[in-house]
Amino acid sequence: MITYAFPLGSMYVTSFTSSETRAVSMLATLYIVRMLGLFMVLPLIAIYSADMTGATPFLLGLAVGAYGLTQATLQIPMGWLSDRIDRRWVIVFGLCLLLAGSLVAAYSTSIWGVIAGRFLQGAGAIASATMALVADYTRLEQRAKASAIIGGSIAIAFGLALVLGPTFANFGGLQAVFAVTALLALAGILVVGLLPKPDRQAAKARDEAAGFHGSRLTEVLSIKSLNTMYVSIFFLHFLLMAVFVVVPSGLEAEAGIARERHALAYLGALVLSVPGIYFLVQGRRYLSAPTRTLLLCLFVLLSGLVAMSLGGFIGTLLGLLLFFTGFTALEAMLPSLASIYAPAASRGTAMGVFASSQFIGVFFGGMLGGALLDQAGVMGVWLGMSALTLVWATVLGVSHLASPDSVKVA
Repeated sequence: MITYAFPLGSMYVTSFTSSETRAVSMLATLYIVRMLGLFMVLPLIAIYSADMTGATPFLLGLAVGAYGLTQATLQIPMGWLSDRIDRRWVIVFGLCLLLAGSLVAAYSTSIWGVIAGRFLQGAGAIASATMALVADYTRLEQRAKASAIIGGSIAIAFGLALVLGPTFANFGGLQAVFAVTALLALAGILVVGLLPKPDRQAAKARDEAAGFHGSRLTEVLSIKSLNTMYVSIFFLHFLLMAVFVVVPSGLEAEAGIARERHALAYLGALVLSVPGIYFLVQGRRYLSAPTRTLLLCLFVLLSGLVAMSLGGFIGTLLGLLLFFTGFTALEAMLPSLASIYAPAASRGTAMGVFASSQFIGVFFGGMLGGALLDQAGVMGVWLGMSALTLVWATVLGVSHLASPDSVKVA
């Protein structure tokens, strides 16, 4: 039996050193640059690729989620490689793949070219190497805090992408967005070039002195609360990808909003969702009552799906607002809870499994969303995702998540 107690306040008792602040800030910037490039096409592929040679609803869904498959499958190999050579070179290689995939997609005239580009973009799986680099630059007691900042940068990138993607598309279509993604990959390479070479031997010595002796996959897969987090992040990104197979066309057909104005619709929904997000996460109350708070977020998210399924101007925009509120709150809570539930000695492994679960959800969400649209139409997508949300709520309801204030995991 493995028992541990994670003191909730210990993540934030001490502050970053100046070198830690610089490193974490640069790595968070790197994450924003990279994820911005991947997310910008999310609200665009379904409408801008529909007229491409060979396009079908299923293939459009595959194009939306394709990068998730290569992301999930290559995280471990890229992490393994980063343990053997300078991690910065692994990250540069991954960004070069993102650059190459963006160019392939930008110059494609068929949906298969876009899919190939998206698979190649995802092959630049640098999440595990980046998080390992975070560990190289920070002390053990600062890891969870640094991970939370990196995770927050993903939410920032998502919000920016929904606004900037349609804005760039207004000037040059999907090709322009992929071209901007290529430029962002170059910017990421420049950021990596500014990072100092980490002293990995010193980092290892610090970890061993603190009782950190490597990662244990079996351990992190045997903790019930962690498994619930893996399932939850899978469902969350599954829903996101499936929903965005139909949301862009819904804004046009149901809400009557021209694609040139989609950026304003997303911006308005994101801004108006801020009070709701604050209400859901205020005071970090999800740490004392995680199951109840997560179920409340799911209720908000499900309400958004139902509202969007009703259609019309009000239903579509209200649904988008509620969906963004529930999604963003969950996106903030789940990584934090996963990091807290994970034993200190296996936190890196736990977050690696967490990231892989997320990207698997991305792939299958886009693919199934496209398949449902192809076989059952738009309403089939809404009904399918609503049913999936209820399944997720059931999983959470029976999981009996422990309060992280006094976590004891066996």
